[in-house]
Amino acid sequence: MRRFLIGDRSFEEDSADLQTLLPHAYEQKLRPHCQCKDPPVQMYIARLDGQFLVKRMPLSGRDHEPTCPSYEPPYELSGLGPLIGNAIQIEANGRTALKLDFSMTKRGPRTAASAPTEPSEPAIRNETKRLSLRAMLHYLWEMGELTEWRSSWAGKRGWGRVRTSLMNAASQMTARGGELSDVLFVPEVFHHGDREGIVARRATALAGAQASGTGLRKLMITVAEVKEFTAAREGHCIALRHLPFPLMLEEGAWKRLIVRYETELELWRSSKEFHLILIATFGISASGVAAVEEVAMMVVNENWVPFESVHERLLLERLAGLRRKSVKGLRFNLSRDQPIVSVTLPEQRPSPVAMFIVPAGRSEDYERAVAEMIEARPEMTPWVWRVTEGEMPRLP
Repeated sequence: MRRFLIGDRSFEEDSADLQTLLPHAYEQKLRPHCQCKDPPVQMYIARLDGQFLVKRMPLSGRDHEPTCPSYEPPYELSGLGPLIGNAIQIEANGRTALKLDFSMTKRGPRTAASAPTEPSEPAIRNETKRLSLRAMLHYLWEMGELTEWRSSWAGKRGWGRVRTSLMNAASQMTARGGELSDVLFVPEVFHHGDREGIVARRATALAGAQASGTGLRKLMITVAEVKEFTAAREGHCIALRHLPFPLMLEEGAWKRLIVRYETELELWRSSKEFHLILIATFGISASGVAAVEEVAMMVVNENWVPFESVHERLLLERLAGLRRKSVKGLRFNLSRDQPIVSVTLPEQRPSPVAMFIVPAGRSEDYERAVAEMIEARPEMTPWVWRVTEGEMPRLP
């Protein structure tokens, strides 16, 4: 059970006094401190589905004791590690400043949109200096704690909670000198009884993407679930759930998209339980048409946890029924040729577990990299599934 220090008062996590104080502390922007260590670790208060919750500060997970529920596995086991201190920088107030590898402005007439490619020339391109659009999506998902799962959460995570988690995460970030939450648009779940309110809030949120002349135009970022792709007179329309208008994508960009994200599209189409998540920069023309400038995607399971192969999907399915927490590792800027931890079990005793999946056809260099990652983290118990050797090994 965690204890939090707010001002000069200490509270048990489940105490009624803490729940009474949290709304006031939230309005006053007070910082709780987790007392799992001395000195205590700074945290913040988030509002989620009308409730006030104490959350860990960005990138502070490994500052907590391993036995603390706020503890996170080492960032070096995923694609997040190389970005810390470079593309992702911690400010004095505990928030994160992000350096982006994609444009948030557009000059003149719209040209062909782009679908990002996987980094393939690390000797030429420094992948640690800026966040790609895909890495931005992964970072929002991780900081929103949407990579985490335990069986007691079954049936409690829908798009409404996903949206709140993403917006709460964005409220702790800055980019290009401004608040990320000011340029991030995540559609609300549509409720007929609140139709007018939703329309008004959407219009206000999208004002920054509206073209106002022929000069420099500001773009916004959207994160949403894809409903379907349909052919348009020129290019394609991307229909998004909870949004009454499509995003337009030019034909050249559509062809690049289906090549770059062939795996994600194949996985998404294989089951109605899966969700395809899109992140895109976009603008709205003077005529009101919303058009994509750059786009990236990932597929998530029925619990909104990302995965990138049928083997990861199977592992997540096996872990979903356990009461202990699992944390999905994400790739960020790294290519598929570079290994990452697939899942960590931070609550496993006597030590946390790092779970690796080695796909078929991987080189000796890949195996060597996995061995080096395991050797670098002796405090964690390794679990390795080599797909070519047969069925999944027994879970820890």
